[in-house]
Amino acid sequence: MSTINYDLSKIKCFIFDVDGVLSPNSIPLSPEGEPMRMVNIKDGYALNMAVKHGYGVAIITGADTESVRLRFSRLGIKDIYMKSSIKINDFNDYISKTGYKPEEIIYSGDDLPDYHVMKEVGLPVAPADAAPEIRGIAKYISHCKGGEGVARDLIEQVLKVQGNWMSEEAFGW
Repeated sequence: MSTINYDLSKIKCFIFDVDGVLSPNSIPLSPEGEPMRMVNIKDGYALNMAVKHGYGVAIITGADTESVRLRFSRLGIKDIYMKSSIKINDFNDYISKTGYKPEEIIYSGDDLPDYHVMKEVGLPVAPADAAPEIRGIAKYISHCKGGEGVARDLIEQVLKVQGNWMSEEAFGW
């Protein structure tokens, strides 16, 4: 049973911001001043399952570190937009390439740079600790804080509704 008040049978695509959604709001810095991120293992597993099941999965982030690109590409995500200063432009590029309709897309963001994309998609989602403006336009607010399972929460609910959660793909990397 889903806790999301949206017809999840329509969902074909997941798009995520990184900082504050797939990683916590706090970012430690390396001795060289490079931002380092923590990620949630269960988020990674769910992202990989979504890819295996043929869902569209994309990342749109302002981040510009090789570790972010490597992490998500190793999970099978091919559409990774880095250094995205105006996210709606990258979102429009992605949907023009893929043909997804807004009602088929979940976008999860946590702060003002995500606002315009969230206004365009069928199911805008915010982590529990997102900025008030983002929580205000979200149709679903995850019980998880950023970096603590937001992607797993969303993907698991969608795959369960669509009958894809406990499939053969669920039992291996």
